[in-house]
Amino acid sequence: MSETVKVKELVEALSLEVVTGDETSLERVIVTGDISRPGLELTGYFNYYSHDRLQLFGNKEITFAERMIPEERLMVMRRMCSEDTPAFIVSRGLTPPEEMVTAAKEHGIAVLRSPIATSRLLGEISSFLNGSLAPRTSVHGVLVDVYGLGVLIQGDSGIGKSETALELVKRGHRLIADDRVDVYQQDELTLVGEPPRILQHLIEIRGVGIIDVMDLFGASAVRGSMPVQLVVYLENWAKDKKYDRLGSDNTEVEIAEVNIPQIKIPVKTGRNVAIIIEVAAMNFRAKSMGYDATKTFENRLTALIDENSGQNK
Repeated sequence: MSETVKVKELVEALSLEVVTGDETSLERVIVTGDISRPGLELTGYFNYYSHDRLQLFGNKEITFAERMIPEERLMVMRRMCSEDTPAFIVSRGLTPPEEMVTAAKEHGIAVLRSPIATSRLLGEISSFLNGSLAPRTSVHGVLVDVYGLGVLIQGDSGIGKSETALELVKRGHRLIADDRVDVYQQDELTLVGEPPRILQHLIEIRGVGIIDVMDLFGASAVRGSMPVQLVVYLENWAKDKKYDRLGSDNTEVEIAEVNIPQIKIPVKTGRNVAIIIEVAAMNFRAKSMGYDATKTFENRLTALIDENSGQNK
């Protein structure tokens, strides 16, 4: 992972309480999404201490620390404070030991606290860090939330991607990003898209210019990020080209090492592309739930052929 996250960004994202820490300590960077629960370290075993990770103290760690004598507790806490240790975090609203606060102040490390349970806090921190630290890749297109499905609209320049997205927004769907979409791999099967900061909530319409979707349509018309679940490729209608009429072509496109289902929609005068994308999204969701209209048609066609064959005998 090449990105970094500052401690203050984590504090803001998870609404953590700063028990102790100044601007300098909150500027420390987090370089890994892995989190350490320093149980062995509290016993004095530092052979494999992950000093560059966030140090998370739950009920077990705090209870164990309370049974130590103050001098030993201070010594251990000081050993846990390294130059690259981002911060100490205490869950369940527990009171951090005085020795932790003392050692953290000595080394310019923040001590943070959250009221939620340790396992849940661990999951929220991991989710935030893994998403923030994951390498980003930019792809050309427009990402829209259509009926809760992340649809990435791609196609040649000038084909009408932004205009289609605007029509979808007018029909009650939500814009995530226009023109350029920053994507990152959340896991092996999930690709998440978000807008570059400079383009957030903005959409460009040729002849009109740049418009602010949130300003014109309200906060419900935009969304900060969305898993990319379907790619719709818009292409100019060609009279002599054969197009898939049954929906039996199962094509995929690879984006940031994740395979995403793709459908191609020919564009010509008179076709309402926004409505077609709506139907495509609903049909894709129906297929994912086990209903395939193409298979239904094929089964009916097979039954009809068998019926006619029987009558001809």
